[in-house]
Amino acid sequence: MSLLALEAVHRTFQVGTVPVPVIRDITLGVEAGECVAIMGPSGSGKSTLMNMVGLLDRPTSGSIRLDGKDTARLSDNARARMRRDWIGFVFQSYNLLARSTAVENVELPLIYAGMEPRLRRLRARAALEAVGMSARETHFPSQLSGGEQQRVAIARALVGEPAVLLADEPTGALDSRTGAEILDLFRQLNRAGQTVVMITHDANVAAHCARTVHLRDGRVVGDVRQPGRAVAA
Repeated sequence: MSLLALEAVHRTFQVGTVPVPVIRDITLGVEAGECVAIMGPSGSGKSTLMNMVGLLDRPTSGSIRLDGKDTARLSDNARARMRRDWIGFVFQSYNLLARSTAVENVELPLIYAGMEPRLRRLRARAALEAVGMSARETHFPSQLSGGEQQRVAIARALVGEPAVLLADEPTGALDSRTGAEILDLFRQLNRAGQTVVMITHDANVAAHCARTVHLRDGRVVGDVRQPGRAVAA
């Protein structure tokens, strides 16, 4: 059984009285420990697919199963809990709170989970250490470079020990050298067993993944595996 399984997924939006199909009949599985790039041009449906996989949106029809549970059938509260416990998000724009330090930003998911302060601080510090940011834990986002901010964002995504790390254009706001460093960090995490799903329009980023799923006009038009490859080389 796949960790993440999409079966005949469709997503249609209503624009006035006109139905606009964005995702069309996608069936796809992701195994635990895989690194998969979801790649396609603007308008291919990547963001819509990411929102459904990340339990931020529901399919119009079809099923999305996470660890065997059909997430489309869960209540909003149950989906929110599953999203909190199972999925870590990394965004292109980092989405750090400007008035919170690095360690405070990383603690946020644990605050929402109700973890007591001493333990969540220990967990946040361990996550920052895992991404090489221990020395910067008391710094605010404005005091950090783009690459450092993305490392903090990755630590925040990892602190809840998610089953799936979902990264949306994670190097899009970075220069090529810093982007390569972030991809190398994803490689290390994947080699340690972390499942990674990376949304990208960049063929160079996708080429670093062991598997690339190509989208066009809301459909899967290719699914290419590269045996022996992790996230970055």
